[in-house]
Amino acid sequence: MVVTLEKAVEKDANAIFSMQVNAFKPLLEKYQDFNTNPANETIDRVVTRINNPSGDFYKILVDEILVGAIYIFWKEQTQFWISPMFILSKYQGQGLAQEAITLVEKLFPHATSWELATIIEEERNCYLYEKSGYIKTGVIKKINDNTTLGFYKKIMRN
Repeated sequence: MVVTLEKAVEKDANAIFSMQVNAFKPLLEKYQDFNTNPANETIDRVVTRINNPSGDFYKILVDEILVGAIYIFWKEQTQFWISPMFILSKYQGQGLAQEAITLVEKLFPHATSWELATIIEEERNCYLYEKSGYIKTGVIKKINDNTTLGFYKKIMRN
């Protein structure tokens, strides 16, 4: 199984949008986080990300099959943020997200730090990020009675 990243272009927006909604809809239904969940975004938001000069949307491919996507943007030239990242449910649990994180980090060797936020009630997500070297910053944001975002950071050793 070969995992690769390919930079998304505007013609990829429909496929990415559809996968994003499918990947995040179960979490939206579970946590009712209507203002922050990527399943509630519009296709215009995906197009904006694809065309953002301060970010890149990458398709996650496994043996050339589109299975997810990861969006990164730079807060500063060496400080990067990941959001959103998603893998279709039938491909989850195979290490693909961890491999995608590793690959995207390698694309930006000048990065001094990477950051992201995740629902802390989703232990599998927290485990994934911690296994990938991300550390809880201690910053949390209560979204609603069911949902809390936890913020993570990874300092790169260049």
